[in-house]
Amino acid sequence: MSEWTPTTCMRCAVGCGHLQRGADIGQGIDSVRGDANHPVTRGLACQRGIRETADPDGEWLTQPLVRKNGDLLPSSWDTALDIVRRRMADALDGTRNGVAVLGSGQQTNEAAYALGKLARGGFGTRYYDANTTLCMASAVTAYYGAFGSDAPPPTYDDIPDADTHIVWGANPAVAHPVMYRWIAESAGENGSELIVVDPVETGTAGDADVHVRPEPGTDLALARAILAALLEADAIDRQFVAAATTGFDALVETLPTVAEAADTAGVSVDTVERVAAAFSDPTLLYWGMGVNQSVQGTGTARALVDLCLATGNLEPGSGPFSLTGQANSMGTRLCSSKGTWPGHRAFTDPDHREAVADTWGVPADRLPDDPGPGPVGIVDAIADGPVEVCWTVATNPVAGMPDADRVRETLADAFLVVQDAFRTETVELADVVLPAATWGESEGTVTNMERTISRVRAATGTPPKIRQDIDIIAAIGAEIAPALFDGPPLDPRSVFDEIRGLTAGTPADVSGISYDRLDAELAVRWPASESGVQGGYRYADDGAWAFPTPSGRARFSTATHGGLAEPTDDEYPLTLTTGRESDAYNTGVRTRGDGSDTVPAARINPETATEHADAIDHGRTVIASRRATVAAAVQPDTGVPTGVLWLPIHHPAVNALTLPTVDPESDEPNFKQCAVDVRPRRQSNPLAERGINRPGGDGTSADDD
Repeated sequence: MSEWTPTTCMRCAVGCGHLQRGADIGQGIDSVRGDANHPVTRGLACQRGIRETADPDGEWLTQPLVRKNGDLLPSSWDTALDIVRRRMADALDGTRNGVAVLGSGQQTNEAAYALGKLARGGFGTRYYDANTTLCMASAVTAYYGAFGSDAPPPTYDDIPDADTHIVWGANPAVAHPVMYRWIAESAGENGSELIVVDPVETGTAGDADVHVRPEPGTDLALARAILAALLEADAIDRQFVAAATTGFDALVETLPTVAEAADTAGVSVDTVERVAAAFSDPTLLYWGMGVNQSVQGTGTARALVDLCLATGNLEPGSGPFSLTGQANSMGTRLCSSKGTWPGHRAFTDPDHREAVADTWGVPADRLPDDPGPGPVGIVDAIADGPVEVCWTVATNPVAGMPDADRVRETLADAFLVVQDAFRTETVELADVVLPAATWGESEGTVTNMERTISRVRAATGTPPKIRQDIDIIAAIGAEIAPALFDGPPLDPRSVFDEIRGLTAGTPADVSGISYDRLDAELAVRWPASESGVQGGYRYADDGAWAFPTPSGRARFSTATHGGLAEPTDDEYPLTLTTGRESDAYNTGVRTRGDGSDTVPAARINPETATEHADAIDHGRTVIASRRATVAAAVQPDTGVPTGVLWLPIHHPAVNALTLPTVDPESDEPNFKQCAVDVRPRRQSNPLAERGINRPGGDGTSADDD
């Protein structure tokens, strides 16, 4: 019987410690369980993380594929890599921006670092990003704006010490079950409470002491209403504001009246005042995609931070805590060079650019001048030039990006290289497919949402025709930028040591975290500049505050509610919003099984369903936006407000409907609200007329099933 191997779950960003055991015969995982010795979760683990690790339902990629005469056919690694390297070299011959790269929060720190090193230092392209920008960019931008540094101040250790837990635009009962257990336990103690802000009834909202249901897309107005109520009640922590912040007077000048903002948000003044009063106790304010995925995502996240600043909730047991989505979103921010250089070094700072260039052995002028336009802007560059080749790594943009049919059409016209462990919608468009190792087969480290780094270990051998992400990246770089890597294969330990060196002395210092230390301690939180120490609550130290801003103070903001990115009208009278389901994550590639052709379930209020009864068929109803139509199974649900329709964001059909407009500060798309209609399924479908098909997406052929 194989021995148990300690590792870290890669499903979400909680960072649960797992023990996994490889199969005795051949490759694969035999069993998985929580690791009682892991300092983050002490044996806790959700069943979905265990199931998706041990026995995923997706279709595994087992060998390289190359498109010939329109079909993806088996190939050797030598042939596939030779094609990729030649096409990339040709694209880069005229411009260093000829290749676009899309990475992922599902990679290890080492693989994410290597990918960024090749994209920025080898190619020199500005068209490089990761799918983490689709979920966390607004929170990142808000943290920088408020504190001058990325990542939440609190840690998991602060959860038991909070009296008030406010969950805003998130559903951790579904998305982060282990973390939610800690929140629910703390909120269940005498004198504590759970407040949930979400237009839709969710698993988390069902447990709440108070469920606040603003109109979709009005979160910024609600946050400003609460700030105004705090001001009216003289509930501002004046001592903290004076000692540790700047910009409060400018904020006050922009605040609406409580009544005006409450009316905009569609809630009562009493509700606003009830939430404002809760901030008088130590408060942790968590938020997620319901806040971030908006054209006002950064402004709203800043307003939530402002609530903590105004009430002095920026000490242990309190503070703003963004809920990270993917397993290693924090790691991509730490070391992948997508928005900052490793260690959160400022992208445009010449000293930081020189330090990175020196470490990589490349001229500083090869590094791009800016981080690039974000994933939506990268798709635009593929469509309009100068990008000729697109390389996706552990991501599925054809299903996961907004206005997904345009993404599909654009990628179909490019030379597309797809690196993944599973067959996806993006794989189906690829010119070359590079099969990558997955959980249980990979070595490296990951960083969870509270800034803790832990090991990912292989419990089984890599199948014969599969390679680890980091080695595929190095193999592509071997000829295009031959001096950049020592390999392949690459030693993850050596790559992590390079990361450590580049982060030394930065706000995200991990130089004191080594593989040997992780072997001994299992998990260590940054910043950790030397062995034996690790980070705790950030910015607060025994009543003293220090922030990496020019003034040394935290900064208030002044954004105001600006309306929905796509308001409803007579043609599209309903507002679509999206969310997670308990059995789907990362476009559902590990959980679909044989059900990939099923239509998504659309939740709709019974009153709204009655108003549209002539269009609704509970088997298949056509949901139409200005961009696409999608067939859905309509489910009447009083937990959804009238005039709103809810769809699961990870279903591969849903993002054909969503809006590609982005937050101007963060480049994060507005996934959460767009205008839609429900229509009879026999009504003409322009997408079908154009020959575009997707699972659950053909509104005219539903009768033929």
